Amino acid sequence: MAEELGGECSFYKVNVADRQAVQDWVDDVVDKYGRIDVLINNAGVLRDAMLVKVKEGQLVGSMSEEDFDLVISVNLKGVFNCTQAVAPTMIRQKEGAILNATSIVGLDGNFGQTNYVATKAGVVGMTKVWARELGRHNIRVNAIAPGFILTEMVRQMPEKILDNMKQHTPLRRLGEPIDIANGYLFLASDEATYVSGTVLRIDGAIVIGT
Repeated sequence: MAEELGGECSFYKVNVADRQAVQDWVDDVVDKYGRIDVLINNAGVLRDAMLVKVKEGQLVGSMSEEDFDLVISVNLKGVFNCTQAVAPTMIRQKEGAILNATSIVGLDGNFGQTNYVATKAGVVGMTKVWARELGRHNIRVNAIAPGFILTEMVRQMPEKILDNMKQHTPLRRLGEPIDIANGYLFLASDEATYVSGTVLRIDGAIVIGT
């Protein structure tokens, strides 16, 4: 993508769970371009499992501590690390937009996703806190909560599961990545200069579990 965009475009591979790696990345961007206008916290991982799995009265499985910690470190701490590293630059500029990727499961919950849901609910909370703390510096902080989106990963799912997703979505289709991109574009633009502390659902009106 960087090659396709050309010109003044750079690609970085960064472990968002590593605070120093994030700081080094942000410092390099500021050195190279002089400012940071928009931060989109979009990195995320999944490690799904039930809290406890019982069969015939016996415990046969559970979510591991390692899987819980990994998802927290990337999906929640990663958002904290990147935002904390970028905020001082935006404060000096007296403007900026921070956009966080949450999920409808962070609002409605979802079976077998204790760790993931906890992070996405946490991101909603942090979004609202940062909107309050950073608003005085003309920095807007918002989040997007996608529903079922037809990404490459989702496309690999069995047709039966995809059909079930569609049936539970009132618009009777899955979202496209461009639907989410358009939401980010709006929230990052001057068309949304009075929008902050909000969570924009882009989900075709779905409510998980119904």
